Amino acid sequence: MKPLLIVNPQSAGGKTGALFEKMRGPIERHLGHVDVVFTERSRHAVDIARDAASEGRGMVISVGGDGSIHEVVCGLMEARDAGKKLPKFGIIGAGTGGDYRRTLGFENRLDRYCEAIAEGKTRAVDIGRFSYATHTGERKSSYFVNILSVGMSGLVDQFVAESTRTLGGTMAYFTSSVKGLARSVVGRVKCTIWREDGSREETIETRCFAICNGRYFGSGMQVAPMAHPDDGLFDVVDLGAASRLRFFMVSSRMYTGTHVHSLDVKHYRCERIQLELLNEDVADRFLLDVDGEPLGRLPLEVEMVPGAIEVLVPKQ
Repeated sequence: MKPLLIVNPQSAGGKTGALFEKMRGPIERHLGHVDVVFTERSRHAVDIARDAASEGRGMVISVGGDGSIHEVVCGLMEARDAGKKLPKFGIIGAGTGGDYRRTLGFENRLDRYCEAIAEGKTRAVDIGRFSYATHTGERKSSYFVNILSVGMSGLVDQFVAESTRTLGGTMAYFTSSVKGLARSVVGRVKCTIWREDGSREETIETRCFAICNGRYFGSGMQVAPMAHPDDGLFDVVDLGAASRLRFFMVSSRMYTGTHVHSLDVKHYRCERIQLELLNEDVADRFLLDVDGEPLGRLPLEVEMVPGAIEVLVPKQ
């Protein structure tokens, strides 16, 4: 079967859909003839990717941003959990944030994405499986490939989703971060982590807490510069409960990754983690951010699925 491109025409503020026919020529020069499906609704890519794996496709390629990658990964993981053999997963970045492709070492150029796919070098990346509460209190489960965070980041996601994104990814995230910080709250959270050497439970206070496979969120912020997407462990970064002004000063250093040296920031690694919000009065402003998309709220349980998906990556 030909490679399947799952294209989000709404990514990059609608530019992906408008420019795709111009993109198709260079793509097919590198990859040969391809099949193309455009997503038409939220989570459509989940269904397309799951069906592609079920029918035995050898390669599935996401054309869009981090949200598109997230949906395709969810579909592939659903197929994996159903016992299906997974196709190789390719990425052509065409979105607002581009955070996961940064971790994998992609230049943000169409020819570089296509070259990586054509060269065929793969990397078995880890996936996070988690259960969470919806805004109505229903329990659901899903997956993430890059970063799952809670707190201020969930507010930022809401503001980014509401923006027109005409200022570009970095500026959209920056202005949304300022708004999110103004409305942010400190959550008091019961945190339990598991590692090979046992479990640990503590109560923490935090404005933002990130469970990381990848290194970047928020369009280039290195929240976890030490993270590797294929080491079988989450890198957990607790940004602490400082005042808004101090939090802003610390978090602004995330663009260089030097925030991790602040005394306000804690880092540890684990294979599984549970979070429960103890001060429920702040629940409507202490929300989940899953691969750059708003989702639900605590309580949350996360476990590692090591080496779950073969991603086509650039030769280093």
